[in-house]
Amino acid sequence: MSGYYEMSKEQLKSEYTSVKAEYEHLRSMGLSLDMSRGKPGFDSMNMSASLFELVGNQTGFKNESGIDCRNYGGLDGLVELKKLFAEILGLEPEQIIVGGNSSLNMMFDTVAQAMTHGMGGEPWLKQGEVKFLCPVPGYDRHFSITEYFGIKMIPVAMNDEGPDMDAVEELIKDEKVKGIWCVPKYSNPEGITYSDSVVKRMASLKPAAEDFRIFWDDAYAVHDLYDEGDTLLNLYDECVKAGNPDLPIIFTSTSKITFPGAGVAAEAASPRNVALLKGRMKYQTIGPDKLNQLRHARMFKSIEDVKKHMKKHADVLRPKFEEVLTQLDSQLGDKKIARWTYPKGGYFISLYVQNGCAKRVEELCSDAGLVLTPAGAAYPYGLDPDDSNIRIAPSYPSIEEIKIASAVLCVAVKLATLEKLLKI
Repeated sequence: MSGYYEMSKEQLKSEYTSVKAEYEHLRSMGLSLDMSRGKPGFDSMNMSASLFELVGNQTGFKNESGIDCRNYGGLDGLVELKKLFAEILGLEPEQIIVGGNSSLNMMFDTVAQAMTHGMGGEPWLKQGEVKFLCPVPGYDRHFSITEYFGIKMIPVAMNDEGPDMDAVEELIKDEKVKGIWCVPKYSNPEGITYSDSVVKRMASLKPAAEDFRIFWDDAYAVHDLYDEGDTLLNLYDECVKAGNPDLPIIFTSTSKITFPGAGVAAEAASPRNVALLKGRMKYQTIGPDKLNQLRHARMFKSIEDVKKHMKKHADVLRPKFEEVLTQLDSQLGDKKIARWTYPKGGYFISLYVQNGCAKRVEELCSDAGLVLTPAGAAYPYGLDPDDSNIRIAPSYPSIEEIKIASAVLCVAVKLATLEKLLKI
């Protein structure tokens, strides 16, 4: 079949009648489907059920250092998990702070500290307007944090290698620019892994603001879908080589390894930054949930244990991603009205429909019982200038649900495009 832009008006009208009938059929089914957020499904979470048995009267409550994890203390986390996260991130255990279940909470807290007490200098609140660079499309919750604190967000386009570094290097000449958000491996939602060149240029940045920081959210460090996953260059090592050891603040968690609501998060940085962050933590907590940390330490004694576990995750997630991609290819591939990413890992597929159609696709899907992430969510302030990008999250539904959800999505894309072309 010819692409929609190659059809005559009569052909488009005929196609519209057919697609509209297909959509109404799907809408009449009373569906209730959700591909809105990157939540692990029941099948993924059940892989970690053994965590419940790893701490208790039979197994004991003390870690390898002899700390009774039921009690106070251990401000920056158990040594076992420091070692584990150090292996995952390619750092030293002394550079790791292990916290609660949410890396997002650690990011929020770090920005809050910078606002009120600075990042080794004057508090950001006392410096007038503060700006952040935001690679787009990007992670909506990053943008929510900066918007909450009144920080002005500056979009930076993503390309196949990562953020447009020419733009980044130009923008950081402004001393009001205090940071940049990055999801460097299998980026949310594009699935891009930053190239070696981008990582090296990021590490070599010479920002006008001495308190500029790279917020490096390595959320998908071990989340490969295939045996041959992407490799990410070690940012901290490159920063040290470039004489910028204090530039990055690095985050990760087990949220999509074990339980999203009961995992373990970590924050890592240079010795100087770690000392700064730990010095502030003592005023807000006497210690994290060490019992949960102990459970994870006993489940994952080394990174090899993590890799084996993540291979099981990949075996569950890969068919879900491939089902969505198969339907996009078969239903939209010859229409020439959309494009999408083919990620090798992470949790998302990024779909681009015709300009001005994303919100309409979301609306059509919603009316048919399929919830998507709101169109525009992957841009600062929720404003996609092209109204084109839609983030697809295949992780939560079952394969059977994904087949139906993908059918709804593809029909909605076709219908929204035909409405635009026919000015309906």
